[in-house]
Amino acid sequence: MSDIQVKLPDGSVQAVPPETTPLDIARKISPRLADAAIVAKVNSRLYDLKRPLETDANLQILTPKDPEALEVYRHSTAHLCAAAVLELFPETKLGIGPPIDTGFYYDFDRPEPFTPEDLEKIEAKMWELQAKNLTYERQLIPKSEGLEKYRKMNEPMKVELIQERADDIFSEYTLGPHFIDFCRGPHIPDTSKIKAFKLLSIAGAYWKGDEKNKQLQRIYGTAWFTKKELDEYLHKLEEAKKRDHRKLGQELDLFSIQELAGPGLIFFHPKGGIVRKQLEDWMREAYLKRGYSLVYTPHVMRRELWKTSGHAGFYSENMFTPMELDDAEYQLKPMNCPGHVLIYRDRQHSYRDLPVRLGELGTVYRYERSGTMHGLFRVRGFTQDDAHIFCTPEQIEDEIVKCLDFAAETLKTFGFNEYKAEISTWDGGASGKYEGKAADWELAEGSLRKACDKLGIHATVIPDEAAFYGPKIDVKLVDAIGRLWQLSTVQFDSLLPRRFELEYIAEDGKKHRPLMVHRALFGSVERFFGILIEHYAGAFPVWLAPVQAAVLPITDKQAAYAREVEEKLKAAGVRVAVDDRSEKVNLKIRDAQLQKVPYMLVVGGREADAGQVAVRHRKRGDLGPTSVEEFIRAVTAEIAAKLTD
Repeated sequence: MSDIQVKLPDGSVQAVPPETTPLDIARKISPRLADAAIVAKVNSRLYDLKRPLETDANLQILTPKDPEALEVYRHSTAHLCAAAVLELFPETKLGIGPPIDTGFYYDFDRPEPFTPEDLEKIEAKMWELQAKNLTYERQLIPKSEGLEKYRKMNEPMKVELIQERADDIFSEYTLGPHFIDFCRGPHIPDTSKIKAFKLLSIAGAYWKGDEKNKQLQRIYGTAWFTKKELDEYLHKLEEAKKRDHRKLGQELDLFSIQELAGPGLIFFHPKGGIVRKQLEDWMREAYLKRGYSLVYTPHVMRRELWKTSGHAGFYSENMFTPMELDDAEYQLKPMNCPGHVLIYRDRQHSYRDLPVRLGELGTVYRYERSGTMHGLFRVRGFTQDDAHIFCTPEQIEDEIVKCLDFAAETLKTFGFNEYKAEISTWDGGASGKYEGKAADWELAEGSLRKACDKLGIHATVIPDEAAFYGPKIDVKLVDAIGRLWQLSTVQFDSLLPRRFELEYIAEDGKKHRPLMVHRALFGSVERFFGILIEHYAGAFPVWLAPVQAAVLPITDKQAAYAREVEEKLKAAGVRVAVDDRSEKVNLKIRDAQLQKVPYMLVVGGREADAGQVAVRHRKRGDLGPTSVEEFIRAVTAEIAAKLTD
């Protein structure tokens, strides 16, 4: 059998005999490289280091410096977790155990619930197995033989997965004497590569994410290449707990979820309502400045509309059940776009009218499964800052540039100075899950790329992640503790204009079909509100704060003067509260600090006589006495500038 030709990243080519592994080649290149190697990449696909090469190949050896290596490392740590569980609790049945952005999880079916003490035992057993340098062994097995094998092992979930996903010959991986798993891999060579991990929590999870299926126990963990990285991540987790918007939302009296009303439905309390008003007012004013027209559309519409739009087919599992009314079936809207399409279609448009930009802060309703909802981040009813732009092919690139510029302005205004962008594309039509012609997709994807290039935005391309009707750009912000949040989306759409037969009269006097851009910058008001709470740890900038200043009389004698100060601040448009309880002023200061009030104005006899206030800032401490008028000038200037520091 002839040698295999292996091309390396530096362009050199090596001829190696059959059965040579990527690890063999790594050792030839450098012992240091072989020692650091985590996984290989062969012809652009991840590949086990100890798996023999079968054909000529482009080969890359991945080390901890490569992001893809971390995914394999975490997947292998998930297998180590499952192996430890089987050692301790052999009656347990295996679900799935994939890597995720922050680590990994593994789903188990076990009669008894795992306890926090069990988690400690499992983690200890993982370290015990890790120290044995166990090998991740890959072996191939025919599907029929594999099904019989896993049935005998009494692993029903694995049998189900093999029936659905396995090829005629499939791979499985073993680790130690008890763990074997139907898995495509690849994995790291052995457990000696695993240096830092931590089991974090136990949660319920339905098999395959379907609430009709059995509920399993999910163990979450995290894994990193070094203990330093692990410690940094765990510190970030602790910081995130302090910033949890659900906890702060209750402590600061911002919002609630009422059991009597139902899960995933948000009640904004007066203080939360103030913050929400600032968000919405800013966005509506920005709409008008940028040439958008404000519209409002109904919350419920005939089901026939959703059939025309395609949502009844493509999105039905996320829509609430239709309701029978006098003349037809109606459904709560999961999207605002068809309503905007109907407004555009209501009258004839000339090319001179285009682009038409319609914007709405519209509330939509989506059926989220009971186990998936999470505070303000995942809800069943939420308000999108939705806009739809109808334009000519010649205008599309410029409109996308303007949308991205609008997104950048939004982030900057609310205190986010770092973000990343991703372009989600289609699969070329191979799967049949996308609608539209190849030419339309090429135009759309090309326009998104060119818009990013014009603004100097480096966007990562994410293949096969587009919506069924068009490609999109997602803008992800980085918050105060380095977390990435999906925020703004700019979505191309040629489908709805075609389905609703939209038209405009072009310069040639003939009817043409407009192009359409979907655009949301907050994403949803609720989710953006939650992100703001966590970004600022509840201490909103002055312009957003529900209470911008608290007036704190030292004794009851200054209560009347405190009210005078309050009235002056209110007249100047400052949101103010007076704490005139018969309590010591230090307690009042402490309570105002806990409520994250930006400014505390302490007034005693001296301040009342001089017409002053003693100013205290929640971060900078005592700022000294000043006149009421001077404080008003300073704070209103800070509010007008929308300072975020």
